[in-house]
Amino acid sequence: MSVRRLPVYILADCSGSMNGAPIESVKSGIRSLHSELMGDPSAVECAYLSVITFDANAQQVVPLTELTSFVPPDIRAGGTTSFGAALKLLMDCVDREVQKTTPEKKGDWKPLIFIFTDGEPTDDWEAHAATVKQRRPGNLIAVACGEKADPDVLKHCTETVLVMKEMTPDAFKQFFKWVSASIKQTSQKIGAPAPSPTPAPAPDAMPTVPGMPPPPPAPMEGISLPPPPPQIVIHV
Repeated sequence: MSVRRLPVYILADCSGSMNGAPIESVKSGIRSLHSELMGDPSAVECAYLSVITFDANAQQVVPLTELTSFVPPDIRAGGTTSFGAALKLLMDCVDREVQKTTPEKKGDWKPLIFIFTDGEPTDDWEAHAATVKQRRPGNLIAVACGEKADPDVLKHCTETVLVMKEMTPDAFKQFFKWVSASIKQTSQKIGAPAPSPTPAPAPDAMPTVPGMPPPPPAPMEGISLPPPPPQIVIHV
């Protein structure tokens, strides 16, 4: 019996405003994320990582890859903020890479999707955000980084929006540690045998964060994430 994969997509803003310490912190964070996950047997067994970057364009710099084969990308900052293009590419990647459930076999688990951006979108993003919010391709968490990011923009694609007010190396480090803990917790949860006779969890609810209103129901497998670090606050 093959293991059901847990796809994890990281969408990283690599526009010009991320140049310098922020983009270096992102690269370091992705390396640390991979290293930490490699030390967790449950994550190694089922987690698959992909990295999508967006600046003047959006590109999938790492396709959905098992942890043992994942190579952290050497990303650079420059250009504008093509947020809409990134959301469209995300949907294309999920449609292409995530295995769907059929009558014959179970497909992949619903993806974990982490988006972080530090500025206003510079392309036509509203329609793509509406598509993402309507289709709900996975458990999507968006993080507005720094003072120039508008968390209300991110609310157009997900109800789970966090704010990282300071773009310091330590803040990015804590963010990626939280992403790692979220993936490990999810991997352990879906890898554990189902308890009996307790009822099954609600169908794939979006991640629950203390202080946030419950999201509308959706046909997704139940996932709950650990509380975010102190450097990141919940936007309601």
